[in-house]
Amino acid sequence: MDKALLGMCVNERRFVKIPPKLAYGSEGVSGVIPPNAVLHFDVLLIDLWNSEDEVQIQTYFKSENCTRTVQVSDFVRYHYNGTFLDGTLFDSSHNRMRTYDTYVGIGWLIPGMDKGLLGMCVGEKRIITIPPFLAYGEEGDGKDIPGQASLVFDVALLDLHNPKDGITIENQQVPESCERKSQTGDFLRYHYNGTLMDGTLFDSSYSRNRTYDTYVGKGYVIAGMDEGLLGVCIGEKRRVIIPPHLGYGEEGRGKIPGSAVLVFDIHVIDFHNPSDSVSITTHYKPTNCTVLSKKGDYLKYHYNASLLDGTLLDSTLNLGKTYNIVLGSGQVVLGMDMGLRDMCVGERRRVVIPPHLGYGEHGVEGEVPGSAVLVFDIELLELVSGLPEGYMFIWNDEVSPNLFEEIDQDNNGEVLLEEFSEYIQAQVNSGKGKLAPGFDFEMIVKNMFANQDRNGDGKILADEFKLKDQESREEHDEL
Repeated sequence: MDKALLGMCVNERRFVKIPPKLAYGSEGVSGVIPPNAVLHFDVLLIDLWNSEDEVQIQTYFKSENCTRTVQVSDFVRYHYNGTFLDGTLFDSSHNRMRTYDTYVGIGWLIPGMDKGLLGMCVGEKRIITIPPFLAYGEEGDGKDIPGQASLVFDVALLDLHNPKDGITIENQQVPESCERKSQTGDFLRYHYNGTLMDGTLFDSSYSRNRTYDTYVGKGYVIAGMDEGLLGVCIGEKRRVIIPPHLGYGEEGRGKIPGSAVLVFDIHVIDFHNPSDSVSITTHYKPTNCTVLSKKGDYLKYHYNASLLDGTLLDSTLNLGKTYNIVLGSGQVVLGMDMGLRDMCVGERRRVVIPPHLGYGEHGVEGEVPGSAVLVFDIELLELVSGLPEGYMFIWNDEVSPNLFEEIDQDNNGEVLLEEFSEYIQAQVNSGKGKLAPGFDFEMIVKNMFANQDRNGDGKILADEFKLKDQESREEHDEL
């Protein structure tokens, strides 16, 4: 038999015929093998090893991008099939549908596996063959693995990190111009793809078709992302690799398994700080710039509106007409109102408006995203000076001492809305009076009439009629 077994391979089957002189000879074995018996053996080789054997490693797949390999004290997550040398399966993490998670090189594994995992890359697949004295030895494991069994592990490494690891940042694209980088307390809007180290996607803002919006550096996101979002530029793309103790830890969350390293590919759309005000940059100012816009002025201007990433939202140039407002009347968002102050005709400026001075957390559905910073490129084309605050109409000439009688054209002692409207229109047409620019004529006149019609009976009597400077400065906007 010593001769017959030499040169056999595992799983090889041989029929062996042994003459008596190479077996039990003329003596035989009492009660079992007669003297001078020829012996026939049907042999199937299950396993073999040598006391000088080492762990055997055969890598059959390895990623081209391998920035780090398994070292002593690393924590790894891997899948495996465990078989004997003859191919018999004794264990499989795939069957349990969960990875095997453990430290390497500190005695948590059998010695052969501790050695076999060293130097592996994430994504690598290798066959690790372990002799029994580096596995479960003479006793086996008392369950599935017999004594003196060689073990074969087909291993796929999914993840590795070290408890001492911090986050890793790989800059993929940094804009040439970066006036400011994110700081603690800023509010960011960004897109991301979140994957495990083996490339498995677990979340994506792109799939939801909306950015992820959050404060940074204040604990609103996992610790690793809080750190990874600091120091970014608007428009920057970067990869942030987060070890589990700075991610979702040993328990994991949802689609994220326990002890998983997370990889976030992020694209920063914009950020601002709640303490930010409007930012104004003047690109062109005429040499003659003495008349500056103020509250109550009627303005006509062109603008291009965009997000910080350059996405165009709206443009008066595309519409072929100006945008017209009364400054300070609430016809535009507060940030735009601020951005149009102290501007002269012909001036061109860029106004950057943080969301709390724009359209806020909710934005405008289908037009402006929530919490978006807005950029307006503005050119002021026309300015009509407004009236003093509190006035909708002023006199350019001296006021007639018989004003009520002039308005009461039929001399019946009462003024109706039609009479009042005709009179005001005549004063404006002749240049004797001026209405607040930018407002509807009928609206102003009705407002003025209502302020004079103090009892609300639809007519003004002489004892109701008062000029502005005759008022006790209460609440009326009238003559």
